[in-house]
Amino acid sequence: MLKGFKEFILRGNVIDLAVAVVIGAAFTAIVTALVNGIFNPVIGLLFDSGDLSQAVWTIRGTPGADDAVEIGYGSVIAAIIQFLLVALVVYFALIVPMNYLKKNAFWKKQDGEAPVAADTPPTELELLTDIRDLLAKGRANDGTELDTATGRHAAIVDGGVSTDPTESRPN
Repeated sequence: MLKGFKEFILRGNVIDLAVAVVIGAAFTAIVTALVNGIFNPVIGLLFDSGDLSQAVWTIRGTPGADDAVEIGYGSVIAAIIQFLLVALVVYFALIVPMNYLKKNAFWKKQDGEAPVAADTPPTELELLTDIRDLLAKGRANDGTELDTATGRHAAIVDGGVSTDPTESRPN
């Protein structure tokens, strides 16, 4: 049970996700300070309130009284502004650069240039794709036949083909 947990924690995706959560929390604090410190007071002037989040619409009674019924539309507007700012920064700080990098890699690949260094080893997916293609062709990398049912090399013994691993292949 602990082995499975260790594998889960050490996976790259989990660590990337943890980093994203920490950075997201720090970024949220910056945006909240920006909205509360700059945008709310400026927009609050339009609604005759010192702070946008304090802007209310009094339905019944006198404003600020205990029996007054107030709708706090300012806090909703402030939350919408904060959401839009976060979305705007995420778009321009993350999405636009990633799209640019993907587009560059695509054009490099189209031009025949390798998008990664030539000495970079193949990925696991590329290796598995190559193995699948070789198995589909029925040939091993060294040109010997493969038994497509078992995936084993077929040895030529006395003119026939054998998949028995104990039999040796003549030179």
